[in-house]
Amino acid sequence: MKNKILGLHHITAIAGKAQRNYNFYTNTLGLRLVKKTVNFDDPGTYHFYYGDELGSPGSILTFFPWEGTPSGKKGTGMATEIGYSVPEGSLEFWINRLGEMNVKHGTIDERFGEKYLTLQDPDGLLLNLIVPSLKDNRKAWITNEVKDDVAIKGFHSVVLEVRKLEPTAKILTDIFGYQLLTQEGNRYRFITDANATANIVDIVEEPNGSTGQNAAGTNHHVAFRAKDDTTMMEFREKALTAGLNITDKIDRNYFYSLYFREPNGILFEIASDNPGFATDEPVNELGTHLMLPPQYEAYRTRIEAWLPELNQV
Repeated sequence: MKNKILGLHHITAIAGKAQRNYNFYTNTLGLRLVKKTVNFDDPGTYHFYYGDELGSPGSILTFFPWEGTPSGKKGTGMATEIGYSVPEGSLEFWINRLGEMNVKHGTIDERFGEKYLTLQDPDGLLLNLIVPSLKDNRKAWITNEVKDDVAIKGFHSVVLEVRKLEPTAKILTDIFGYQLLTQEGNRYRFITDANATANIVDIVEEPNGSTGQNAAGTNHHVAFRAKDDTTMMEFREKALTAGLNITDKIDRNYFYSLYFREPNGILFEIASDNPGFATDEPVNELGTHLMLPPQYEAYRTRIEAWLPELNQV
């Protein structure tokens, strides 16, 4: 069987205040801070990775918290919604919890036969808690307040907003191995059978939509999952053959990456499963230390002085 993308690897978004971002994703949503490092291209900025216990591919939402950055604008040419998978019967818990914590949220609705609840993080990033049609057996990270029967399992899906469906759909189907599953109005659902979870991409076609602007509360890029860096490079050849301008392999310490912009302007990444997040700190200590890539270790004292203080409780 030809290699296929294994679904979503991670999604990276932009935040404002680091402490507020940390508090929301760990305390309110109950995710684990799996890695606390810096933006490899901007070491004066944190790079946070939130996910399950191990930071398993398909569970990882990452942030660049740029202090003082203005609010962005959702629109075409970007990922506009992130879908998380939650257990059946948990949405009522989340409505109560979000209400108690003054989090902006909607009411329970249904899309493609699945119930979901929409909410916004403190910067306005749009999240959906979705009860999947097929049971999600992934092991969630749990906290004292968010137990296993309601905890977030990992990604369900991501929504891409574009002006023209076909060029983006062609990347998903011809290069990544997705198939069109169904359609509701101008929303098209694509799925890969290479994995049972984090395997859905919805494309919303808005021919007259306004272009999104990247800043706080918007998604920076979407990373798709390859089983290892050797397989990842096979996808690079496919992308080059299709005429895409794709980067060389980049070492991100915890995975390897390739980047390209698909025809509607969304930044796509292909990321490998290897080597994982437990390469520089043990599993039981993930996210508790500031981990720097080798090229910045000599500047640790200066970098720690630049970064805002983070109170991890």
